[in-house]
Amino acid sequence: MDVFEEYQEKLIKVGFSINEARVYLTLTKLGSSKAGSISKYAHLDRSSVYNSLKSLLEKGLCSYVTIGKTKWFQCSSSNNIITYLNNKVDHAKEFLPDLEKIRKETKLKENITLFKGNKGIKTVFEDILESAQKNLIFGSEGQFSQRMPLFAKQFTRKQENKGIKVKSIIRTNRQEEPDARKHNVRTIPSTTESPVVTNIYADKIAIVIWSEVPEAILIENKKAADAYRDYFNFMWKSAEK
Repeated sequence: MDVFEEYQEKLIKVGFSINEARVYLTLTKLGSSKAGSISKYAHLDRSSVYNSLKSLLEKGLCSYVTIGKTKWFQCSSSNNIITYLNNKVDHAKEFLPDLEKIRKETKLKENITLFKGNKGIKTVFEDILESAQKNLIFGSEGQFSQRMPLFAKQFTRKQENKGIKVKSIIRTNRQEEPDARKHNVRTIPSTTESPVVTNIYADKIAIVIWSEVPEAILIENKKAADAYRDYFNFMWKSAEK
């Protein structure tokens, strides 16, 4: 991949169309140019070049001057790309809260969602940070810290900063004990290591399965969460400090 192709990929990732990226990079390379020169260098037909130039002009990413009867185009400062993207973010911030309100009003009250892979697991733990005041955990074998060490540290720090109270029930023979100073830990007799960890918080149950490709099942159901919470509290009373 040459430099032109490399930066074309980067521009596409931030929202440029393929043709917009090619025209913008051509202007960066050639400087002030006529549409015919841009078409030749970018290997695009005139119509595609003019459409891309029109779009870039509207976004403030290029400009032109007229000399005689001919337009000479040039790309604007690359910093304008940041300005353009920031404006898009500002625009999104204006309407996304209303869109989220509509989503919450219309979504199913009882919801089951399956997540796969590390990104999916992150989504679940980020939901814990957003929704939980208390997090009740049982079945942990330390997989979170082992498999996702950097994110696990970030999660623990944010959980502490938010004041989320944590109780954890683990098996007596677990080799790696969690830091008991950070949350209450009790143990129950068991010799079997489990790949399944359950988190109970708010009106939700997050069941994390640490298989080769980790999975998580997020259940949003108040009655189910209350039942799991009652079961956890029963186990907690019977567990050893």
